[in-house]
Amino acid sequence: MTDVKFSDIGEGMTEGEIIHYFVKEGDTVEIDQPLVELQTDKMVAEIPAPSAGVITSIPFQTGEVVTVGTVIMTIDNGQSLAKREEVVIETVPPRKEKEVIAEANGNRYQRILAAPYTRKIARDLNIDIERIVGTGPAGRVMDDDVYQFVEGYRAKETKKERTEPQVETTKLEETIPFTGIRKVIAQRMSHSLQTIPHVTHYDEVDVTQLLEARNELKDLGDRLSPAAFFLKAVVICLKEHPLFNARLDEEAGVIRLLKDYHIGMATQGKEGLMVPVIHQANQKSVRAIHEEMKSLTKKVQEGKLTPGDMKGGTFTVNNVGPLGRGTGATPIINHPETSIITFHAVKKKPVVNAKNEIVIRSIMNISISFDHRVIDGAQSIAFSNRFIELIEQPTKLLVELI
Repeated sequence: MTDVKFSDIGEGMTEGEIIHYFVKEGDTVEIDQPLVELQTDKMVAEIPAPSAGVITSIPFQTGEVVTVGTVIMTIDNGQSLAKREEVVIETVPPRKEKEVIAEANGNRYQRILAAPYTRKIARDLNIDIERIVGTGPAGRVMDDDVYQFVEGYRAKETKKERTEPQVETTKLEETIPFTGIRKVIAQRMSHSLQTIPHVTHYDEVDVTQLLEARNELKDLGDRLSPAAFFLKAVVICLKEHPLFNARLDEEAGVIRLLKDYHIGMATQGKEGLMVPVIHQANQKSVRAIHEEMKSLTKKVQEGKLTPGDMKGGTFTVNNVGPLGRGTGATPIINHPETSIITFHAVKKKPVVNAKNEIVIRSIMNISISFDHRVIDGAQSIAFSNRFIELIEQPTKLLVELI
């Protein structure tokens, strides 16, 4: 017998929710064949078969939560399998010729290449993913392949409905499952608000000169996101104001000032809000930060984040500017961090300059939430003032980077 266990797949992941079985008791499986998908607090994990054999036991139901180390199914890969096959040969009627030929050609099990999230889309839409022709590398089924398959099916159904009598139906309500990442986000947000006394400081930043400098770099062939400059400025502020890059250890009675600067990026994905981390951001150039931000954002959108991409954050930034024109918010701190900053949309506004002239400038609002057990209002103002100074006078930011 071979036990299939829910193994530890990342730091701090102690449990997972069973969201889908690819097999059932009595199925014959091959080594590396996908068996089950579990939703951890950060990702969807697909567990493959460690050996070939027959599934003899599946003790848990879909939707149940299991802890790391739990046996979630067993595979008979020994003599009991041979005995079972002998019984099958004696009792099961001869198979059809086509089935025998298919098995002889190696088609008894066909591995469909698809990401866990793509498989979930197909399941949610009640589509057999094996019916879809993949357009990705090596025939991999992509998200768009599933959606296009569904659209083609709906077109056929619509044509069919036009020739059939229509029956009016009334739908009183619609529900969506409160599970997986959405449920984990809710639990984390509730825990953070119940644990940390949040205070939010609001301010605004004139980003006109920074955008002009960025455009000059763009003309020279160096395309850099404004957010990369914001993040680099944040790291400088964290070094000068260490309480914002700290941990409160109430049990030990100390505030731990961290010397690593791992910046989490709150990023909206298809499954919900994810926070991939740029590790050792203090050691990276603006260009390197820009490239890593692009890479991590792409991973979020494609559902390809790994546990290593999301562990160890010490401070979080939240850039909602591309999403809308909001002017303020109260971002919730990513516990056990002590602070979070949100960058809002850049807007053209009339501003009175030092000469009492009304000029048009590019203004961005910021919101900084902090743990009031660790940080006071005056310290949050000092932090935001330093950030504003670095962004409004890019030369000072450049000097700090030399």
